Amino acid sequence: MNFPFYIARRYLVSKKSHNIINIISAISIVGVAIGAMALIIVLSVFNGFEKLVVSLFSSFNPDMQVTVRHGKTFDINKIPLDQLRKIPGIVHLTDVIEEDALIKYKEKQTIVTIKGVGQEFIHMSGIDTMMAEGDFKLQDKDQNFAVLGYGIASTIGANLKDYLNPLVVYVPRRDASLSGGFENAFSSDVIFPAGFFSIQQDYDVKYVLLPLRFVQNLLDYGNERTGLEMSLARGSDQQKIQRQIETFMGNEFRVQNRFQQQEILYKIMRSEKLYIFLILSFILFMATFNVIGSLSMLILDKRKDIALLRSMGASQRIIRWIFFIEGILISLIGAVAGLVLGAAVCWIQIRYGIIALGSPDSSFVVSAYPVHLQIADFVLVFTTVLSIGFLAAWYPVYNIRKIHLGLIKPD
Repeated sequence: MNFPFYIARRYLVSKKSHNIINIISAISIVGVAIGAMALIIVLSVFNGFEKLVVSLFSSFNPDMQVTVRHGKTFDINKIPLDQLRKIPGIVHLTDVIEEDALIKYKEKQTIVTIKGVGQEFIHMSGIDTMMAEGDFKLQDKDQNFAVLGYGIASTIGANLKDYLNPLVVYVPRRDASLSGGFENAFSSDVIFPAGFFSIQQDYDVKYVLLPLRFVQNLLDYGNERTGLEMSLARGSDQQKIQRQIETFMGNEFRVQNRFQQQEILYKIMRSEKLYIFLILSFILFMATFNVIGSLSMLILDKRKDIALLRSMGASQRIIRWIFFIEGILISLIGAVAGLVLGAAVCWIQIRYGIIALGSPDSSFVVSAYPVHLQIADFVLVFTTVLSIGFLAAWYPVYNIRKIHLGLIKPD
C-alpha cells in the first residue's frame, strides 16, 4: 500500500504535461472545500438557532410537566407531593392553574391565558432574566402582582407606574347562566402589574403570570389544579426520572419533558436542518464531478507511466489503487480545508458577530446570527465528503482501461 500512496502523492503535487490538469485538480480541491465549509457553517447556524430557542423556552417551560389525560383539572390533595419530591433528581415542584381569561386596562382589553404559579416557580424558571420592564414579582406579603408578556402589555397599553388604574381580570363563572347578564356571568378581580417579560412572540402575546392564590380564588378552584411543573437537577437522567414520575402518577396523567411540550416545533427545526444538509450534500456531490474529470485527464496524461509500471510488473490492482488514492487525497485535502475554514468562519461569527440579525435597533433577542459548533457535525460532514469522494474516485478508476485506450490488459 505504501507504493501506490507514494506514487499518488507524487502525481498530486508534481507538474503535469498539460497545465489544465493542475488547474482542474485545484478546482476540485477548492470545490470540495467550499462544499464542506458551507455544510459546517449552515449546520452550526441551525445549531445556534436551536440552542437559542431551547434557552428561550427553558425560561418558561419546565423540565417536566404533568397534566391529566382526560378532563382539565385534578384534586391536588389526592397526590402525595412529599413522596413525589423524593424522586432523585427533582429539585423544585409547583402546582399550577392555567385558564383563558379576559384582561382589561382602562378602555382596552384582550384575551389571554392566565397562569397561576406558586412561589417555587420563581426558582425553577428563568423568566427573571427575560424581563423587558419592571421586576419579576408575583406577591409581596398579602399583595398580589401580575407579570405580563410584553406583547400583551403593548396591546392594552399597560403602565407599570399607573397606580390608579389596575388590571381587571375576567373569567367565566362555573355556575353562570346566559340569562344572568355580563356581571353575573363572569368573576373578576383587580391586580397591578409588576413587570413585563419578553421571551418569544407566542408567549409574549399569550401569557399573564399570576400568584396561584389569586387565580385559585378568582376561579373558585379550591383544591383543583390543571398541572404540576418540575425542575430537575443539572446532569440528571431525564428519561429515567420521567419513567419514575409516570409510574408514580399512573395512567391517568400525562408526563411530558421539555422536548415533548414543544414537540412540533423541535421536529420542524430538525427536519429543516436535515433537508438543508441533503440539499448541500447534493450540491457537493455535483461539485465532485471535477474530481472525476481531474482523474480521467490524469490517467490519460500518465499513459506512458502506466505502461512503464506494467512492464516493471505492477498489477492492474496496484495501478488502480494509485489513481484511487489520488482521488481520495483530493477529497481529503478539500474536506480538511473546508472544515478548518468553516470552523474559522463560525468562530469569527461567535466572537465578533460580524453578520447581524436585522437592523441595530430591531427587537430581536440576539443581535447577530447565533452559531454553535458541534463535534458530531464535523464527523458527519467529514464522513459525507469522503463518501462522495470515494464514489467520485471509484468511477474513473473502475473504467481505467477504457480511459487510456486499453493499454492495461487484465492480469
